[in-house]
Amino acid sequence: MAAKAALPVQIFGRRFVQLRATVTAQNLSALRLANQRLYTTEKQAEETAEQKSGAAAVAPEVEKLTKELAAAKEQNAELLDKYKRALADSENMRNRLNKQIADAKIFGIQSFCKDLLEVADTLGHATQAVPKEKLSGNADLKNLYEGLSMTRASLLQVFKRHGLEPLDPINQKFDPNQHEALFQKEDKTVDANTVVEVTKLGYKLHERCIRPALVGVSKC
Repeated sequence: MAAKAALPVQIFGRRFVQLRATVTAQNLSALRLANQRLYTTEKQAEETAEQKSGAAAVAPEVEKLTKELAAAKEQNAELLDKYKRALADSENMRNRLNKQIADAKIFGIQSFCKDLLEVADTLGHATQAVPKEKLSGNADLKNLYEGLSMTRASLLQVFKRHGLEPLDPINQKFDPNQHEALFQKEDKTVDANTVVEVTKLGYKLHERCIRPALVGVSKC
């Protein structure tokens, strides 16, 4: 009877030992898993802290570089604007100098031409003063007249060759840029402000008036 009673106790003891071993193994496994999770969590927390620390250390440097880049862009824009302005100024100056050089070549003889105009006027007055009715009976007077006429014609050809041309505005509308009115004359055959008499020829040098014509203008 005692042996039979001890048998269930032994069986229960063996099962209890097995159960305790199973529970112990499960607890160990759970403990290992918890330790692994704890290690992973701590490692992630350390990595996150390192990333935050690195980002905090890099942020000032990034801000500094951003400011330097903005300043460099502003300076570059300013220098580019100054360069464009200087280039435009130099181009304008070059154009002005080229125009001045061209004008000097064309109008450099303007003062000399003005002086020669008096010579042409004198020759014109001299030929007009010769009485035409006496030319046929006086060979010397005729030769003098022809010589004066040829000299004046030759001088006018020289003028034309160098761009100097006379202005004879008879029957033209009065132009204050090319004519100088000395008097008004009543003439109903033409419109008002029309040149009806030319006292002295004007001259232009390459389309620039260097001496206005002295004229009389009609009035109503």
